[in-house]
Amino acid sequence: MKMNISISNIEDLPRAAAEFVAAMGDNRHFAFHAPMGAGKTTFISALCAALGSEDEASSPTFSIVNEYAVAPDAVAPGGSDKIYHFDFYRVETVEELLDMGLDDYWDSGSVCLMEWPENALGFLPDDTVDVRIEVLPDDSRMLTV
Repeated sequence: MKMNISISNIEDLPRAAAEFVAAMGDNRHFAFHAPMGAGKTTFISALCAALGSEDEASSPTFSIVNEYAVAPDAVAPGGSDKIYHFDFYRVETVEELLDMGLDDYWDSGSVCLMEWPENALGFLPDDTVDVRIEVLPDDSRMLTV
């Protein structure tokens, strides 16, 4: 999976998310790299909707992981009925990651979307797809997979 998706403004998010979903294939683990305020959570929210989430996605900064239900007729990869959304921003120790039982999430077959993956390096699945979000001078975004 290698691609660039331009996002001109917030109204363009549903199209960009649909394009991302169409290219996901069997991949289920995605690490989103971007500076603070670049739109990681905003894009992930649109992505969850495009995957058929029945829940409104929000930042799991304090809970570290949010679980979203997927509609039975949705097209999430592998027919998964859940999406896991991680935010590792506040993770400070290896023990915190070990206590989460990350392997259970990784092995669930569900789509796992990770913000601030830099704080969990060494604990991410080998098949994690890196996604970068760049803020361009005109305030649009370029998503690079």
